[in-house]
Amino acid sequence: MDSDLKEQAERLYEQMGTTFAEAMRIFARQSVMEKGMPFTMRLVALGEKRTLGIANGKYSIPDDIDECNGEIAEMQIQQSFQKK
Repeated sequence: MDSDLKEQAERLYEQMGTTFAEAMRIFARQSVMEKGMPFTMRLVALGEKRTLGIANGKYSIPDDIDECNGEIAEMQIQQSFQKK
């Protein structure tokens, strides 16, 4: 691994409250348990909309659950008016 990549990873893991060495131990332990590549951990900028790949961006995941609940409530209201 080149030193620049390692430094970037070390800074990332520091922001996540851990070390590069601990992240590698976690990765190795999970790899063995999962019998494959285990998972991804990433920092997502607050307020950044994340889209589901399977939906090709049609759906987004809100950072705020209240926002999601509000959208669901609005859809239920609209559906109830359509039924009348």
